[in-house]
Amino acid sequence: MIASTMTLHAQERLQQRAIPPLVVGLLETFGTSIRSSGAEHLVFDKSALRRLRRHLGGERGLRMISPWLDVSAVIGDGGHLVTVTHRTRRFRRP
Repeated sequence: MIASTMTLHAQERLQQRAIPPLVVGLLETFGTSIRSSGAEHLVFDKSALRRLRRHLGGERGLRMISPWLDVSAVIGDGGHLVTVTHRTRRFRRP
């Protein structure tokens, strides 16, 4: 389940950063939402990883998507997927 619409910018970033749309769907389903800078940021934190591990059947399933566990998505107020990025540093909650 991907955001209702994806901006052209988000489509380009998914392709440039080699992030499969499946990862965005997993972020929307299992990720933790953090409100910041006027948008919703979806990240895999400890609790999200726990939910995802349970869904994927344990550590082995989680290892299959481990290259994308540092991905975060930005969803605008209109429900549009604005961008997707690899996090290089910790996301601090306000």
